[in-house]
Amino acid sequence: MDSSILKPASELAGTNKAHFPNESVDYRRARQDLLTKEIELRRQIERVAELRRALPPGGEVKKNYVFEGENGKVNFADLFDGKQTLAVYSYMFGPRQTPCPMCTSFMSTWEHKLPDIEQRIGFVFIARSPIARLIEAKKARGWTRHKVFSDISGDYTRDYVSAEDADVPGYSVFTQRDGTIRHFWSGEMSGTMADPQQDPRGAPDFDPLWTILDTTPEGRGTDWYPKLAY
Repeated sequence: MDSSILKPASELAGTNKAHFPNESVDYRRARQDLLTKEIELRRQIERVAELRRALPPGGEVKKNYVFEGENGKVNFADLFDGKQTLAVYSYMFGPRQTPCPMCTSFMSTWEHKLPDIEQRIGFVFIARSPIARLIEAKKARGWTRHKVFSDISGDYTRDYVSAEDADVPGYSVFTQRDGTIRHFWSGEMSGTMADPQQDPRGAPDFDPLWTILDTTPEGRGTDWYPKLAY
């Protein structure tokens, strides 16, 4: 995005014609100021995405990671399913007896989005539990499109999620070009990087649950989190 051709955000916000019944002058003034910030935020998201796409080549994936899928064992290259790019979400379902509620909420988002995503990239979900356990949990949630795999040895998890094989989530993107698989990008924001009184999370925030709540007066709150059942 060439910043030299961009109009000031406040100028763009000034073209806004929106008004709603019975709003006060103070509300409209504050809303216009907020609209300027929203335009600036949109631009910052675009800038960061451009920088991410421009990263130099990541490390080559030299290990032959093996996973257990619903139809047997597969190698890492098989996960691409013919695509040049692969996104891997590692979810928290290892030693715990039930899947992580937050991971489950996030994964549920994709049931009807996966056909769209898979037009562009491969997208799989990996956990440390045995595959039979992952399949059982998948069926219990009514998921039909998720491609779940068990990290049998834990080698992938220790290399790209947690060196200590901790039960934590992870998101990584890989590329396959000219027969070479490389790591492209992983979320690296840990809980230690959260601002004061902020729920730890990365940027961008992939979960539309939080995006929706961020548009409300209640916000994300501090005393609520997704559950497996209500």
